[in-house]
Amino acid sequence: MTSLSSENTNSISGFKLRRLLPVGLLIAVFTTLFYSAFLLFLGNQPVVGLLVLVVAVCFGIVFSTKRLYAHRFILPGIAAVLIFIAFPVGYTVYLGFTNFSSFNLLSHERVREIHLAKKIVDKETSRDFSVWQQGDTYQLYFAGKEDGYLSEPFEKNVTQHTIKAEAAPIPSTEKLSMRDTIKLRKSLGEISIQLPDGVILKNSGLRKFAAQMPEFRETPEGVLISNLDGSRLFPNSKIGFYTNEITGEHVSPGWRVNVGLANFKRIFQSEGIRAPMFSIFLWTCLFALLSVGLTFILGLALAVTLQWPHLRGKAVYRILLILPYAVPAFISILIFRGLFNQNFGEINMILNALFGVRPSWMTNGGMARTMLVIVNVWLGYPYMMLLAMGFLQSVPEDHKKAATLEGASALLIFRKITFPQILPPFLPLLVASFAFNFNNIVLVLLLTRGLPDIPGTIIPAGQTDILGSFTYRIAFQNAGQEYGLAGAITLIIFVIVAALAYANFVAMRRQAAKRAAS
Repeated sequence: MTSLSSENTNSISGFKLRRLLPVGLLIAVFTTLFYSAFLLFLGNQPVVGLLVLVVAVCFGIVFSTKRLYAHRFILPGIAAVLIFIAFPVGYTVYLGFTNFSSFNLLSHERVREIHLAKKIVDKETSRDFSVWQQGDTYQLYFAGKEDGYLSEPFEKNVTQHTIKAEAAPIPSTEKLSMRDTIKLRKSLGEISIQLPDGVILKNSGLRKFAAQMPEFRETPEGVLISNLDGSRLFPNSKIGFYTNEITGEHVSPGWRVNVGLANFKRIFQSEGIRAPMFSIFLWTCLFALLSVGLTFILGLALAVTLQWPHLRGKAVYRILLILPYAVPAFISILIFRGLFNQNFGEINMILNALFGVRPSWMTNGGMARTMLVIVNVWLGYPYMMLLAMGFLQSVPEDHKKAATLEGASALLIFRKITFPQILPPFLPLLVASFAFNFNNIVLVLLLTRGLPDIPGTIIPAGQTDILGSFTYRIAFQNAGQEYGLAGAITLIIFVIVAALAYANFVAMRRQAAKRAAS
């Protein structure tokens, strides 16, 4: 009886634990998401915070309602798509309609504060200073041609304080070294020194105090007036800069504003952007087509060869041919970069020994593009070979034997029986491979970095750049990083890739249907 009671108690405890564990896990996930959203709101990221809050609320509703039980299995996937795919894509598209760049990083309020905080230093009143310590207090001594001035004592943690200085000889207390003076820099920035003639000095450097005044004052309309020459700066919300009313100069820094289609107009109307971009677009399409076509042909040829029944040592050949796929791509690319080195690379040494030529792989645009295709084919053929080996296994041997009995050659059997049967399952993978190579910026950046440059452009653009690397260089490598322009180009790339992928898929599906019907 006692044993049964103990078993019942353990069973009840286990049941409660199984019921409480999911509830506790749900509460922990909901609390974590809710707290993350709260932190994002505090960090001035309201859009991301709102997205995380929506996900948290959905988690709470779906996992606490039995009627929505089936949705529990798809909600994590939907949340991941929203946060890691939909939001970055949407944000990138949004950037394409703004002037976001290294010159327009801040908000209007922050830019206004920066301009109003600018100071004009009166160099005629500039004086060297030294700090003298007596106990827990400090004094500043300003050396002069005849007599110097010694300030009243102040403490280390002084804040916003004006102290007077009187003519006095050099004090006899301990003089601080420059290293210790630097440690007092915060306190020195808080105090103002009033000299006997009424001049107020402020800290203007590691060794200087000088009279200062704000460079600008602001009118109620938001116009900044220079205290130096009276010129006025008007805030221009269309371009995100303060503009000088006389010279028309845009004063940096600027702030982020929506510019509508300005980035797209700039792309299509500026010859310095449109010309290299069109050239890069053509090269990108050619590069993707050559990469897909050559890797497909080479991979399929090797797979067919490995299927040859009379070939000995298939396992060894198969392992050797798959090896390039097992090595991390970036290592292979860097090795090829060394092999193709114009002066010391092994490839040029061999070509020079055999044919007496040393191609300029890195400085000639045509040779650099050829090198890019060769390396990409080397990296991509094992993938196609593996796919082809699998698809070839699915072709019925009876069809081939029947054709052989009819007297068909091996090439004819491949064209009429094997290829039409393996092409349909290949199609979506070829389309995916085309889209991948269309944006294969890792290869370009590691191997050629987009070089050699296209002459006469106003933005960084190279002869081996594809659209992805071209955008990357505009956004992150140019001196004036233009995220808005890069976002606009990214949106154009997205539309082009989607259209090309769809057209490719339709064309190849029709071709496969024709082959299957013939």
